Amino acid sequence: MANKLLIVMANIDPDCGPGVGVPLRQAAVAASMEYDVEVIFAGVTGRLALPGAAERVEIGDKCGKNAYQMIREAHEEGVTFKVGTSVVELYGEEFIAEVAEIVGGAYVISEAMDDETVTFTY
Repeated sequence: MANKLLIVMANIDPDCGPGVGVPLRQAAVAASMEYDVEVIFAGVTGRLALPGAAERVEIGDKCGKNAYQMIREAHEEGVTFKVGTSVVELYGEEFIAEVAEIVGGAYVISEAMDDETVTFTY
């Protein structure tokens, strides 16, 4: 059985609160179940990793939270957040404090192909 969950957020409109909320909630739940969880922001969805951007995205499911609050809560549960190099190319290198590192395509592929990892993409 896999012990790691890799969530790649690459295709979600970063301004769509309900769409953004689902993988962030899943990440927090998996971490609370003591799985190793990584969320990688890639492409335009990486805008959520920019200071102030996720705070403007209301989740909209009666939880009363914005995307940054969910990122912070998931991080407190143990989720590791990373950004892909495409995010750096699009937006530069200034990110929220919860972002641990910048990763390239080879990292994402090697993690996704690992037998101990389950990968969700959004």
